[in-house]
Amino acid sequence: MVKGEKHIIDIRNKRASFEYFFLQTYTAGMQLCGTEIKSIREGKANLTDAYCSFLNNELWVNNLHIAEYRFGSYYNHEAKRSRKLLLNKNELKKLEGKTKEKGLTIIPILLFVDSRGFAKLEIALAKGKHSYDKRETIKQSESKRELDRMMKKQYE
Repeated sequence: MVKGEKHIIDIRNKRASFEYFFLQTYTAGMQLCGTEIKSIREGKANLTDAYCSFLNNELWVNNLHIAEYRFGSYYNHEAKRSRKLLLNKNELKKLEGKTKEKGLTIIPILLFVDSRGFAKLEIALAKGKHSYDKRETIKQSESKRELDRMMKKQYE
């Protein structure tokens, strides 16, 4: 890496916005092994099947795939292990109360590395969409895409 060059790590769960309505978002830290943060900095993570759950009043992210670090040797981590999320007590109590309501869940939507070099996970309190809501989302994205095409042709 050249001096002054910055790598921006921004791993998104693209399917989440199609499947859920986001009611509230939080930014949480994660407890990671040394080889896990190295893999994240290389961009080798996948949020597609990940979800969050409570265990003993602690929030854990499950099924978050972080690929094994290629230079990790026998110190390497397990790719899909559960990882503890770091939030303050008030946020944890609020989230735990909300998830007990019918139809609400916590899903990860963005994995990024902050300016200090720590991996952060943006999570959302979400409600699942019905099939007719999904069709509406598709219609909106297609109309937006068509409008962008027309604007692009106009300026050519």
